[in-house]
Amino acid sequence: MADPFLRVKGLQKQFTISKGLFGWGARRVDAVSGVTIEVSKGETLAVVGESGCGKSTVGRCILKLVDRTSGEIYLDGERIDTLSNWRLGNFRRKVQVVFQDPFSSLNPRLRIRDILAEPLRNFRLFPSQSERNARIAELLRMVGLPPESADRWPHEFSGGQRQRIGIARALATNPEIVICDEAVSALDVSVKAQIINLLRDLQKRTGVAFLFISHDLAIVENVAHRVAVMYLGKIVEIAPTKDLIADPHHPYTEALLSAVPIPDPRRRRSQRIIEGEIPSPANPPKGCRFNTRCPFVFDRCRIEEPALSPATDGRLLACHLKDLPEAKDPLPLGANN
Repeated sequence: MADPFLRVKGLQKQFTISKGLFGWGARRVDAVSGVTIEVSKGETLAVVGESGCGKSTVGRCILKLVDRTSGEIYLDGERIDTLSNWRLGNFRRKVQVVFQDPFSSLNPRLRIRDILAEPLRNFRLFPSQSERNARIAELLRMVGLPPESADRWPHEFSGGQRQRIGIARALATNPEIVICDEAVSALDVSVKAQIINLLRDLQKRTGVAFLFISHDLAIVENVAHRVAVMYLGKIVEIAPTKDLIADPHHPYTEALLSAVPIPDPRRRRSQRIIEGEIPSPANPPKGCRFNTRCPFVFDRCRIEEPALSPATDGRLLACHLKDLPEAKDPLPLGANN
């Protein structure tokens, strides 16, 4: 991989869920626990996992929409998590976001022209009105909408069209990286495919990088170069997308992949059903956080937390199975009870 443009190291975010008398006995939940990821220029890294695993919190910490508890965030070699708000102007221009809900992310009281002009004015990129209008028309054409759309209101567009406008707004400042937080999950299946194709085309044309946050591996397969799988606030596996889809190493990744429907009835995929409920992040299990649901659990899993480290084929994996001689044929449930 090329030198990373975005580097997140040991990111941790805690939320206080209850406070005791005078602050004593406050309960906290680790939404993100020691996440380390890297994104290179022009690359798409997908972060996937079940709802509540902390993937959206990672994106919001990177965007500085919420303050991280600990860890380091670097953008193009500069540490940005310690910068004061008045020094974040250049960072805000380089890092943009596409939100999940296209119906609530656009101001209903503004025309599309004003929505797209706002970031241009904020960063003083196109000072004259004629230059801004030309840029707005260019942005609308880039996302497949006619320039005349600029004079319409958000309620006049469908959900897919609104998300295209959200993408145009994110690209207005020529960012280096765009964080897509479940950017297609609220859309119909056919519209999802259109937006995914649009993102891929825009990446080829502009060289922008994407941090693509999603719970859907079927979508991720078609958009990402690499995938980071999260479970209960931690990264459990990072691998190139093709390698991860063809041969998932972590039991949780295998279970997520087995739930993806295959349109071709001639192809079959082994089913790996995850039993049990997700543990509370306020009281995670000791050892491996997946040990309460893993079909291959053994004693070490319940005692020692696995570190995210290189596996035999170069991917990163947080699983004790990789250290076993029989890792290709893992132990059955309860083998060492």
